Amino acid sequence: MTPFFVLLQFEDYLKTEKRFSENTCVAYKNDLNQFIDFAQINIQEELKEVNYQLIRSWIVNLIDQGSNHRTVNRKLSTLRTFYRWCLKQGFMDTNPMLKIKGPKLEKRLPVFLKQSELDEQKLAPLFSEDFDGMRDRLIVELFYQTGIRLSELITLKEEDVSNSSIKVLGKRNKERIIPISIELSKQISVYQKYKSLNGIRSSNLLTLINGKNLYPKLVYRKINYYLGLVSSIDKKSPHVLRHTFATHMLNNGTGLETLKNILGHASLSATQVYTHSSFTQLNTIYSQAHPRGHKK
Repeated sequence: MTPFFVLLQFEDYLKTEKRFSENTCVAYKNDLNQFIDFAQINIQEELKEVNYQLIRSWIVNLIDQGSNHRTVNRKLSTLRTFYRWCLKQGFMDTNPMLKIKGPKLEKRLPVFLKQSELDEQKLAPLFSEDFDGMRDRLIVELFYQTGIRLSELITLKEEDVSNSSIKVLGKRNKERIIPISIELSKQISVYQKYKSLNGIRSSNLLTLINGKNLYPKLVYRKINYYLGLVSSIDKKSPHVLRHTFATHMLNNGTGLETLKNILGHASLSATQVYTHSSFTQLNTIYSQAHPRGHKK
């Protein structure tokens, strides 16, 4: 029996039980076909002969051909899912993926905006003076001044806001208190009054003008639009403003432990990714300021 009968059953499993999208199913199919071609598997019984040494050889081959580590790990994820399913169906006796570890992912440096690009005088004229404009400006300022996540902003409640801080419900339902500036506090108060004047009754701080809750796509679209007006960076998202907040805080003297607590990271290692950007800034300052840091 050819292996294609097994692949068809596996594809049906992905569609009906896992409910993967068509694009994901196609990606899984392509990954498996690529591995089968490499392993020169012609009949179903040969699937049982696959061992971890063969899979490691495939990994080396993929990297030699120019595949990055993220792509290789995605293909290995396909094999893991496939062989777990084969075991469950009784097509295999052992799982050759148990000894396989994928290559370490290259760390992606966070994308962020320059402080000059988010200058208050530059931002203020971008927003209309109606309810939507006032809310949109507050959205941008909350992201930039507190570093909160998109999900945290959308679920922020009126009762979570005080004159000097906001209370955020983060990942794993962990609460944290983030200090806010006097100016941001005033901006929130003005928005709340405007919200009340428009008869909007909602426990959520930020809403649509009809009182319905914000949704991720809308916020993402708003941020993408406004950042496009002040910056030429390719990626323009709420998370970029979170990266920007963290980078600017470090560049201006905030300690890692403090920043970790504000961002709601579970460990310091997640926060340390921003130290590279901070070091780049310090290196620039050093080369400009120290007598021997640059050539005269």
